[in-house]
Amino acid sequence: MKKIIVLTGAGISAESGLKTFRDSDGLWEGYDIEEVATPRAWRRDPKLVLEFYNMRRRNVLEAVPNAAHKALADLQNDFDVHIITQNIDDLHERAGSKKVLHLHGEILSMRSEHDPFLVSRVSTDMEFGALAPDGYAWRPDIVWFEEPVPAIGKAVPLVKGADIFIVVGTSLLVYPAAGLVDFAPYDCPKFIVDKKIPSSGTIHHLVKIEAPASEGIPMLAEKLRNGEF
Repeated sequence: MKKIIVLTGAGISAESGLKTFRDSDGLWEGYDIEEVATPRAWRRDPKLVLEFYNMRRRNVLEAVPNAAHKALADLQNDFDVHIITQNIDDLHERAGSKKVLHLHGEILSMRSEHDPFLVSRVSTDMEFGALAPDGYAWRPDIVWFEEPVPAIGKAVPLVKGADIFIVVGTSLLVYPAAGLVDFAPYDCPKFIVDKKIPSSGTIHHLVKIEAPASEGIPMLAEKLRNGEF
């Protein structure tokens, strides 16, 4: 089967009701990024950081996958589909996608603040003062601003091996994720699906689909099955 690599961003989850900090009325409004999403914030006020991510976790648990998530999962019947997501929710997994790589961590996971490999699942509020087995505090298993993105090392080889590359719901402004498009093979078909197409520079063999993800992805999926691209 042909390999489809899909890079997803906040736009696909926004249609499930998950607001983003880049929205004018977004979830992070009223919160300075440096207060809740940096290592410095964690050192300064871990209780505030936990409260913020507890709120996000509750929102994720209340959300449900939309038509875009489901259409990508259905593509697995005809293609080898790998999702590379900038999102920290689990909507791709709940829709049925089997191969999902989270670049920026997962809201339903926590890790030791000392050992990034000491990880545990969490589906309730994290408690301030709770300790991991190594004696250090549990922190959200999220890649914060000013932190490296370890999963990018797994993402690059996937993109290099793409037969088809799809970008959906991302501004292509957050690096290093935005730079993944540059690793897609020159001659492979590339698609950008977004209700507002981001600047795409000089990407070759590019098709732009200006539509919400829940409309554009099912339409693209049908065309791919029919061999129209």
